[in-house]
Amino acid sequence: MKHKIILLITSLLLVQLMQAQETKTLTLTEAIDLGLKNSNQLKSNEAKILEATANIKEAEERKLPEASVSGSYLYLPVKPTIDMKSGSGSGGSPSVSQAMYGTANVSLPLYNGGKIKYGIESAKLLEQAVKLDAENDRASVIMNITSACINLYKAYTAIGLVKENLQQSEQRVKDLTNLEKNGLLARNDLLKAELQSSNIELTLLDAESNYKLACVNMCIMMGLPEQTVLIPDKSGLALPASIKTIDEYEQDAIQNRKDIAAVNFRKKNADLSLKTIKADKYPSISLTGGYIAADIPKFLSVYNAINIGVGIKYNIASLWKNKSKIQQAEARVKQITAGENMLADNIRLQINEAYQNYLVSVKKIQVYEKAVIQATENYRITKNKYDNTLATTTELLDADVALLQAKLRVTNAKADSFIAYNKLLQTAGDLK
Repeated sequence: MKHKIILLITSLLLVQLMQAQETKTLTLTEAIDLGLKNSNQLKSNEAKILEATANIKEAEERKLPEASVSGSYLYLPVKPTIDMKSGSGSGGSPSVSQAMYGTANVSLPLYNGGKIKYGIESAKLLEQAVKLDAENDRASVIMNITSACINLYKAYTAIGLVKENLQQSEQRVKDLTNLEKNGLLARNDLLKAELQSSNIELTLLDAESNYKLACVNMCIMMGLPEQTVLIPDKSGLALPASIKTIDEYEQDAIQNRKDIAAVNFRKKNADLSLKTIKADKYPSISLTGGYIAADIPKFLSVYNAINIGVGIKYNIASLWKNKSKIQQAEARVKQITAGENMLADNIRLQINEAYQNYLVSVKKIQVYEKAVIQATENYRITKNKYDNTLATTTELLDADVALLQAKLRVTNAKADSFIAYNKLLQTAGDLK
């Protein structure tokens, strides 16, 4: 009786809450579109792509000339000693108390062993790798949204099945109550039926709680108000009539997996890093130009001192310091190559696992559908026997529970099989 009161109160509260909430029918396609639009992970990836693009511009700007301007004013509190070595020089040294000078310098790189070129190519490769990482994350986000949508569908369907079973159970309790009042049924049998009805009510409460949490989870993922009541539309949840072979999915993965392509770009970038380090053994050559102006009152003034020339810089220490750097770079290339091979092995394993999981899930549907037929027939026979006093109340209640469980299992099996199929597509890089 307490369970019935709790269920009644909960149902009334849910009705009032749903009246104050927005109800929205949700398809899988719409869920994915909204989820992608509001994914914080994808927004973070967009920022990473912008950063990688800016790194390319920074690398290209290294081809532009460097320019600097500087100037100083100096006050000399103590009279300096100035010894003029040229001229007749018998007139005494001038009185100097301050000095001013300014310079402007421009340097245009002409050659540095290809480090600027390698830097630009490296930045472009990393940009491609970041974009591929973003596409890989996009597939993961789609998979997460699909899984959440399927969980919502399972929770919503479970409520319908449990409610239907609860109505049948309540009607059975009414019928048995009348029989018990007329002395045609033992009190113990009525209590068993009432206990089962109470258990179904508790199952319904759990199902409604799971459904509410599934709604909140979906709303957060899609950027909708948390109070929105979502009604899942099962259109678009059908399974394919046939699937490809494992070899075909493995070939798809080699061509379509974004993480494989991203590793390939990072490997190329590591090769360029090695070339950049080796380029340190070459000198840097720059075209230079400058302007100098100076004024030392009562002593010296210099204006329009323009210069142009070629500057050469060579780091001799690179001859003995670069060996360790080269070894480190070569080790990184080997690490990435090994990681690439490990990824390929893992992908083959993932595809085989996902493929087998899907085949098993389809078999489970067939088994559970057969079980529903068997449970339905078992309940019909047991009900007929019970009506003719050839079966006990316990047998009837057990048959009813078995039928409900069979229906729930086939519903969940179909939903799980859809998830298994999408997981197979994701591992093969075919999830769009």
